[in-house]
Parts: sequence; C-alpha cells; structure tokens
Amino acid sequence: HLRGRAAPGAARPRRGPATPLAAERARQTRITVVGAVTERWAPEQAGPVHENWQLAAPVGPATDLWALGALLFRAVQGHAPYPEESAAELVQLVCAEPPAFAEECGPLRPVVESLLRQDPTERPDFEELRGWIRSLVRSAPEPEAGQQIVPLPAADATKLPVVRRRGEVVRRKKRGSREPVPTAAHGRHRQQHGRQNRQKPQGKPRSLGRIMLVVVLVVLIAALVYAVKFMPKSDDGQQKVGSAPAPKPSPSAPATGSSAPQKSSPPQNTPSTESDAHLAAGYALRNDPAGFRIAVDKSWTRRSANANGQIRYLGGDFELVIVPGRDTVKDAGSDPMAYQNNKERELQPFRDSSWSQASGLRRIDVGQQAMAEGQFSWQDGSGRQVYVRNLAMIIGGKYHIVQVIGPDAQRDKVTEIYQQASATYRAGP
Repeated sequence: HLRGRAAPGAARPRRGPATPLAAERARQTRITVVGAVTERWAPEQAGPVHENWQLAAPVGPATDLWALGALLFRAVQGHAPYPEESAAELVQLVCAEPPAFAEECGPLRPVVESLLRQDPTERPDFEELRGWIRSLVRSAPEPEAGQQIVPLPAADATKLPVVRRRGEVVRRKKRGSREPVPTAAHGRHRQQHGRQNRQKPQGKPRSLGRIMLVVVLVVLIAALVYAVKFMPKSDDGQQKVGSAPAPKPSPSAPATGSSAPQKSSPPQNTPSTESDAHLAAGYALRNDPAGFRIAVDKSWTRRSANANGQIRYLGGDFELVIVPGRDTVKDAGSDPMAYQNNKERELQPFRDSSWSQASGLRRIDVGQQAMAEGQFSWQDGSGRQVYVRNLAMIIGGKYHIVQVIGPDAQRDKVTEIYQQASATYRAGP
C-alpha cells in the first residue's frame, strides 16, 4: 500500500528547472509574460542565471516584502521606485542600482527603504515589520476634520424610516387625442410654473452678472488713470532718495561720451543705513566683500568663504549660509527645482539623512528670473533636529543660494531671518 509514495523522512524532489539553460528560459518567459511591473521583480527574481544558479538567493517571504515596499512607494510617491518603460531595462536596473529615494513618504520612509533593500537577508521579517507599522499607527496624529462640519442627527430606533413619494404618474392619451402627451412630470411642472410667473422678468441673473463685470472694469480703469497721473515717477523718487547731487566732472578730466559715476559706496561688510527703515528691529544691511548685499542681524559674526564657496553668518543656534554664484546653469541645468532637489550641496545632509522631511517646495518665476524655495527638516551630525528654509535663484547664468538653519523648535525665528535675508539679497555685478 506504500507503493508510489515517498517515505516520511525522504527528501522531496526539487521543483522547477533542472539546468541553468532551463532556468534562463523560464526567466525570459517570465519577463515577457509579467512585463515592467516593479512589484513582481525583486532582485532575487530578476538576477541573471549563472553556472552556480542553485546558490542564488531563494524566492521566499523576503520577495513578498520587496513587493510590499514597492507597492507602498508607489502609493505614497505616485510612481514606481524604478522606471517601467521596458521590462528588460527594469530587470537590469533592479539588480544593478538602488531604488529612488522615498523623500515624500514621511514617517514611512525608513520602512519603505528597508523593504526595498537588494539583499533579502537585510530586509525585516514579518514580525518586525508588523511591530514597526503598529508603532507608526499609534504615534500618527489625528486628521484635521476642518471647520465646515455638519453634525449628523442622532438615530432614533423608535421611529420608522420616512418613505418619500414618487413623482406623479401621467397616463398616456390615445392616438386620436389632440392633446399632446407630456413626456416627463418635471417638464410639465416647470411649464406651469413659468405660466404662473410670467410677470417676473426673465434673465435677471445674467443681467446682474453683466452689471458687476462693467463695475469692476470701470474701477480698474479709474485705478490705472490715477496711477498714471498722480503717482510719482521713478526719476523723481531717485532724486529724493539721494542726499546730494552727483559731482560734476572737472574740466581737466578727459571728455567721454557718458560721464561715469564715481564710486562712493560705504565700506565693505559694514551695515548700510539706506533702507534700514524697511527692515525689522535688530537687522541691518551689509555689503559683503564677496560682492552681494543682504540683511543680517547686527550682532551676528561673519565667516569667510570655505572650500565650497559658502559664506556664513553665525548667531547662537542660528546660521545664515550664502553661496553667491558657485554653480553655473551650464553645468547644473536651468531648472532651479531640479537643482534644489538633486544637486545643491547645501541640501546634501537632507538627502543623506534617514529621517528627513520636506514641504513647501515650489518654483517662482518673476520676469526672466527663475527661483525655487522649500522647507526642510533633518537630524544633523550632533543629533539635533534642524529646520531649514532654502532659496535657490538663477542670476546671470549662475545659482545663488540663501539658506537659514536653526532648531526645529524655533521655526518662527528661522522664518523671520529667512524673510529678511531673501527679500534684501542683491548680487553684485
């Protein structure tokens, strides 16, 4: 009765291809059938078949964890961690390169990045992953419901549900009848309502909209006429700001086509009082020796440019970093958002940190000038959680950077320093 059955202690025969050639054929067939889907191609599934193919990492529970990490990445980031244009290219990239950074995953970033590790032995097991996710769920903040909330009435079990009546049933007339057959009850009611209220003027909302549009246009035209006739011109404003007229050229000076103004700027790296009235209390304009002007706290100290071309102003736990034209558009590209997210050296600690967060990323175009700004938070080398406001702008074909770094608990102070610095930064010729 045991004929045809294996003994209880005997090893079962291995299922699947028996030779490297058969394994490679199975792999190519799977590439054709499955296609470019990152969740279905863990590194142990996508790796090519070698002579020692039986010693490769087995396809097991770690493969399912890879699929879970790719699915979480796609759900939060909005795209897959690898490009999915071609299945053959996807298979090669999965084995050769790490996945994209899960920058927008927030608290889930370490979970996703640990699940997408190429070595199956380095991925967390199911019990560790379950405890990790439970701790994140417990510490997650409650969602804000908003202010426009309509409370639901309390359900009363003693009352029966209200059954609404259907529309009025209209019987069809016979074919010989001269009276037209109404097609729908709501159309007949609308016609009766119109006949009863014929005395009301038609098109009243449309005429009201036209009147409002005409009023708005008249107000705009009046504002433009007032600005043209009564606002002071730019030449008059410039003459009023100066303290004294420009000196006339001496007769001994050589005659030229245009008289060059003499340089009478204040000493470098000293506070300038031309526009101090528009600054917050405690700030002053400084003409830096590097060729730019910026508003800085009066009590802060300046550090000279380092190897990366960074000029720093220090004040306690806060730091202002200025990079006046180190990288060029020719080398770094003409998109300030891409430069800020991928190439700016001052944000490399944010990209290297295992626990970081970014918000408020946007591009600003003012005329021909392109800028990008953002708010970042990461843990520095000393274990301090920092909050950073960053501005990258293109001036004269080069990238100029204004960055403020401070403690995460004092975001308002960081924002104040950043607003004063970014609004007054002027690059030299």
